[in-house]
Parts: sequence; structure tokens; C-alpha cells
Amino acid sequence: MVKKFFARANGKLSVGLAASLLAGSTLISSLLGLYREKLLLTNYYDHYPQGIDAYKVAFTIPDFMFFLLVSGALSVTLIPVLNQRLAAGNKKSAWELCSSLINLFAIATFVTSILIIIFAEPLIQYVVAPGLDEDTRGLAVSLMRVIAINPFLFSISTVLASMQQAVGRFFFYALAPSIYSLGIIIGILVFTNKITIFGVTVFQGGIMGVALGVVLGSILQLIVSSIGMIGMNFSYQFKIFWKNLGLRQVLKLLPPRSIDQGIDYFNNLVEINLASRLASGTITAYQVATTLHMVPITLIGVAISTAVFPKFTEQLARGRDDLFRKEIRIFLRIIIWLALPVAVIAFLGRGYLVSFIKVNGAPEIADILGTLAIAILFRSIYHLASRTFYAKQDTRTPLYISIGTIMLNIALATWFVLVLHIGVFGLAAAQAIVSFVEVSILFTIMSQRLKGLFNAAFIGAVLKMVSATGLMFIVTYVMIKKFNLTSVGNDTFSLLPPFVLIVSVSFVSYLLFSRLLGIEEANPILQRIKQFALDRVRPVV
Repeated sequence: MVKKFFARANGKLSVGLAASLLAGSTLISSLLGLYREKLLLTNYYDHYPQGIDAYKVAFTIPDFMFFLLVSGALSVTLIPVLNQRLAAGNKKSAWELCSSLINLFAIATFVTSILIIIFAEPLIQYVVAPGLDEDTRGLAVSLMRVIAINPFLFSISTVLASMQQAVGRFFFYALAPSIYSLGIIIGILVFTNKITIFGVTVFQGGIMGVALGVVLGSILQLIVSSIGMIGMNFSYQFKIFWKNLGLRQVLKLLPPRSIDQGIDYFNNLVEINLASRLASGTITAYQVATTLHMVPITLIGVAISTAVFPKFTEQLARGRDDLFRKEIRIFLRIIIWLALPVAVIAFLGRGYLVSFIKVNGAPEIADILGTLAIAILFRSIYHLASRTFYAKQDTRTPLYISIGTIMLNIALATWFVLVLHIGVFGLAAAQAIVSFVEVSILFTIMSQRLKGLFNAAFIGAVLKMVSATGLMFIVTYVMIKKFNLTSVGNDTFSLLPPFVLIVSVSFVSYLLFSRLLGIEEANPILQRIKQFALDRVRPVV
């Protein structure tokens, strides 16, 4: 029974099924993440904003080093090279490559974790959050030293997850983020309480317990990623095969993508630096709004692009550039069609969304989310657009674009906050502007390198999607006005029914407008709805 379960869970999935699995698991992970934020906001935002700000700050350097050294850099560089070797039947070279990466990243991140522990205080005081008061800074230092183990644990689990992704295994890959969030939730619910054994206090609890939950989540994620390797017949060796051509190729591709990831997170460091100069709780407010706007981006852009990326690399390895271009158009259209209405819901329903994770709402968080909602469409597109370059093993073009747009984002954010004094909303406005600029540049280069990619049919379909979204905007606006927050209770049970009704009516109207305008992406959903209705009324023979 157990063997059969693992065989099915670790089986290779089609792109459609993989995307559905990733979207579903991402939804669960996002809901757990939002529940985690709800617990943090409930316990600390109003009563101890300095504590939750310190917790948010503590993640910056460990996360920055992980993104710089490993993270998405590994998945987009390892998968094409690994697939080439597996397609050629050269498993020996493939497993030597993977063993080398596990060992290399483990060593690099272990050293990094030690350095973070040693230099946590000056990093926070002079680099990350110079605006924090002395007590908050001291707490952030202690929390960072606990969380410093994350890059080491994440590096190993990321290599294992990328290997599974390369061969089309997505079950445990998709499960791991939810397990990580679950560990943090356990930390909030259990470790924040005083722990005594036989009458002796062994742990005082408090927000330090949340940091212990982070470490627990990282360990659990590594365990789940390891379970996903069952049946792959991976031959691990405790050695770095420097002469392996695949390793050399990955290490050659890695620096541009690593710098790209590092620059993206460096932008986050600058934002926290600026936010630390504002009122207590501002760092948390901005990061919570950022988390909320990232949920649909992850569900749509990340899930779809992650699922389709191995297919892109396979088609290019087979020399099928025609199918490569065709599928780019197909999945870009799907992402745009899904992201447009979601961005409208996030913008108009921002008060509801914030109230779900913070009792009585938080106007500042809602207003930040409203600004960031503009970026949902462009950030969702970005993940697929950038992967078209990575599939061709071009990691430099996205890097150069990222350098330019991050510089623009930093300049705008600094100008808005320190010169125009528009506060935290300046950070959100800079993000929204830059997301549009970045995708525009990517599209321009894509259209030049992949002739005929954005043909008349594609442009016409996008214009129809924008029109359908505009009509849906009116419907959603009317619904929001009818069920405004002042006429609804403050608890989740009071908020949920009107919000579900608003979202349902909005998306049904969007489907109908899409059908009337002849948008193909609506047809499969409408067909399933029609089939479901027929099944309900069809007489039993």
C-alpha cells in the first residue's frame, strides 16, 4: 500500500496536471502562510509592533544569501543541463552533477550561516535596518542568529526539489512549502508559550519561539524533499566532481542568475532599510501587503511557469523551436487571462482581504495592497517570460534587465520616501511602476529573438481580455459598494459570505464577457460547467 502510494506520488505528470497540482498546493501553502500572518498580526501587530518588525528584519540576510547562492538560480540552471544528460541516457554524469551540487552548496551555505551568526549585529545596525531603536535591533540580532541555519537546510532541499522537477515529479516538490509554513505555525502556537519540564522552565517563549518554528519548518521541508527522491535511483556520492562537464556548465550558467536573484533581494533590503526609518510596524505592514499580492502571482505565474519550464527545455533539446514558440503564446495567454481579473479583485477587495488576516482590518496595509495590486499582472507574466530565456540557457539577458529595473526601483523608492515624503506608499508605487517596465523590456527582446511570437491573434486576444476585465471591473465595483465593510461584521464568518458572493459574481461575469468576446481561454471552464449541469439534471436510467 505504502509502496503503491509512493509510486503514484512520484510518477511523472503532464504539464496540465503538474500545473494544477502546483496551483493547488500553492493555494494550500498560501492559505497556511496567510494563517501564519494572521497569528503574528493578532499577537504582535497592535501590542508589540517592534517585536514583529524585528522578526521580519531577522529574515533579510539569511534569505538574501539563500537567494544569492541557490534558490531559483539553481532550478533554472540545473534543470536544462540535467535533462540533457537524462535524455542522452547518461545517468552516471547526471548523478555526479547532482551530488557535486549538493556538496558544493552545503559547504558554501554552512560557511555563510556561520558568518551570519558572527556578524548579525553590524549587518542589522549598518545595512538592513539602521532606523530601528536599540531594543528592537537587539531582538532582531538574536532572531537572525537562530534563523541563520536556513540557507544550509534550504540549499540541500532545493537541489533535491530541482532534481524531482527536472524529471516531472511534482508531488513532494509541491508539498514542501506547506510543510515549511506548518513548522512556523507550530512555533507560533506552541513555542511562543513558556515551556516547563518537571517544574523547571526550559524556554521562556515569546517571539523567539517563532524563530524556532522557522528552523523546524526548514528541517521538515528537507525531510519531505528527501522522501520525494524515493524511486529515482539517485546514486549520491560525498564528492565534488570538478571535471564533470555538466557541473562546469551549471557553474557557468549560475553566476548571472544568482546575481539576478541577489539583486532582486537586494532591492528588498533597501525597502526594509527605508521602511525602518518610518513608524514602528511599517516594515510589517509593507511585508504583509507584499505577501498578499504575491499569493495570486505564485498561484498563477509561478505555478504555470514552473510546470511548463521542463517542457520548454525538452522541446528545445529536440530542436522543436516551432512548438516552443507556440506553447509560449498559449501559456502567456492563460496567465494574462487569469491574472487580469484577480488583480481587479485584489484592488477593489483589498479591505476584505486584509480583514481576513487582521481583525477590524488595517487601513495602511489595505492601501499598500491596493497599490501593489497593479503589479500582479506584470509579475505573473514575468515568471514565464524570463523562463523563455532560461530554457535557451540564456541567463545573462534577464540579469541585465534586472540590474536596470532594480536600480530604477531603488531610485524611485528612495525619491518617493526620502524626498517626496509619501511614506511606505512610495515603496509600493515604485514596485508597480518597475513591474510594468521590466515586462515591457522582456517582451520587446522576446519579439525580436522569436519572430512571430506576438502575432495579430495574440495581440487581439489580449485586447479582448482587457475589455472583458474592464466590464468585470464595473460589476465588481458595484458589488463592493453594495457590500461595503461598514455594513458587514468584523469576524471572518461575517466577512466570508459577502466576499465569496462578490468574487463569484465577478468571475461569472468575466467568464460570460470572455465568451461574448470570443476569448478561447474561457471555453474549457464553460464546457466543464455545462457538463456538470447536464450531469445533475440527466435522468438515471
